[in-house]
Amino acid sequence: MIRFFATPQDVIAKSIKLNEEDSKHIRTLRLRPDEQFIVCDGNGTDYVCILGERTDGTLADIISKRGSHGEPTVVCKVYMAYSKGDRLDFAVQKSVELGVHEIILFESERCVAVPRDIPKKVARLQRIALETAKQSGRGIIPAVSSGGSLNSVIDDAVKNSALSMFFYECENHLHIKNVLEEHFSPVSEHDDHTAKTISLITGPEGGFEPHEAESAKSKGILTVSLGTRVLRSETAPVAALAAIMYQTGNL
Repeated sequence: MIRFFATPQDVIAKSIKLNEEDSKHIRTLRLRPDEQFIVCDGNGTDYVCILGERTDGTLADIISKRGSHGEPTVVCKVYMAYSKGDRLDFAVQKSVELGVHEIILFESERCVAVPRDIPKKVARLQRIALETAKQSGRGIIPAVSSGGSLNSVIDDAVKNSALSMFFYECENHLHIKNVLEEHFSPVSEHDDHTAKTISLITGPEGGFEPHEAESAKSKGILTVSLGTRVLRSETAPVAALAAIMYQTGNL
């Protein structure tokens, strides 16, 4: 079913006001008056709708509402280092498909390319997140923002997450499998060790400097391996998210 996003303020009584872009899209699709589509309020509620009386796509009449099925039971924030070309496009798109809650971009020492116009880059990636959220049936539009320096995102991850992982290619002892088994496998039915809010920090093409990993570790973040093979900068966040979603029953 075709999916659009609105804001809670656009939901008025038994109708939803659609924005100009979505209205234009609906006119292009030439929906029949009785053809149903979904409008999500961005807060996890889906409204099953048909075209309003004007049938020009500016107003949708609500038939029923339900909770969005596309949101995972864990909140995952991914901090991605800037990378060159379209690698961030891929990483953002696939992360949204897998259920990421928020994406924060940052600069680290080995970044090959940092955008000259960061707001423009963030706006482009936010657009990708929106289109992917529509396609994948999400109940929210994951926010994309710039977090500045690595130290800033480390502090943010520690402050706002129950579990934080720093993915480091030189880590030889702690594997993501061990971390997930410890935090997402209850010892008994009465003793749930699940961490509901998770932060993941992944590096640029050149990886992290040793002192960057030590800085994360000194603040209580786990330095974690994704295996014996070195993953590309756009693959690492996707692989980590997929492992988390599988372990928590969200995949």
